[in-house]
Order: sequence, then structure tokens, then C-alpha cells
Amino acid sequence: MDFIFGHFNYWVVISLMMLGLYVVISTGNLVKKLVGLGMFQTSVFQLYITMGKVAGGRPPILEELPETTEKTASGHEVQSAVETVVTQAAEVLQQTIPADPLMGIIYSNPLPHVLILTAIVVGVATLAVGLALVVRIREAYGSIEEVDIDEAEYKLEVKAS
Repeated sequence: MDFIFGHFNYWVVISLMMLGLYVVISTGNLVKKLVGLGMFQTSVFQLYITMGKVAGGRPPILEELPETTEKTASGHEVQSAVETVVTQAAEVLQQTIPADPLMGIIYSNPLPHVLILTAIVVGVATLAVGLALVVRIREAYGSIEEVDIDEAEYKLEVKAS
């Protein structure tokens, strides 16, 4: 039972994926097929997002460092300004990040989320193209059902030969 509840996100992803695949295979309506593809795509997004989450992980965002008081750019003053910034940064990091000295800081990986944002944009564009094709098919054949389109294609082939 712990296995089932411990991997709940995978069960949700698999269920949504199979439901989307079933809708694509079972229906003859082209719009419903696009909805099924969207469900399948959403399940893949959920898989990557749930795998990218790290329990107890911090977001990989750098803290702002305090500004130094020295604004000049001559040789020795720049060196002292750099040393001041480094010491202030070390103080800020020690104060704000409670790191375990043995384990270090655990950051969440932002890459899966960035990839999914890109995939969402591509998915919306693909869905828009699919809907445009469905509109064009409706104008050409008068229906968006696969059976009606197949019959119209068969009649055109018989008429041509």
C-alpha cells in the first residue's frame, strides 16, 4: 500500500496518459482527437514537473549582495572594494542560508520546468495548427467525422476512376 501512495503522482500521470490515448484511438471526431492529444501532452508535462521537484530543495536564486561604499576605479581602491564585496557576500550567505556542512545546500533543478514551459508553447502552437486544419477539412468535406471524410474520399476516388 505504501508503494501505491508513495508513487501517487505516477499513477495520476499514467491514468491521464491512458485516458488521452483512449480518446485519440476510440473517437472519430477530429476535435475530440485533438482534445485527447492535449490530455496526453498534459500528462507528460505533469510527469516532468513532478519528477523535477526536490523535497526540501531551495529555488536556485542568488541573493542580492549589499552595495559597497567605494565607487572609484583606481587600482588599490578597486582591490579593497572587491575584498569588501567578498566579505559582505560571505556574511550574507552565512546569515541567509542554513546549510548543513555535511550535505551542502540542496537546490531544485529548474531545467524540467523550463523545458515544460517551452513544450507548453509548442503544444499550444501545434493545437492551433490542428484546429486550423480541422476548420479547413470542415470547409472541404462538410464534416469533421472520420467516417464521413472517408466516404467523401471514396466517392471522389470512384468518380475519378
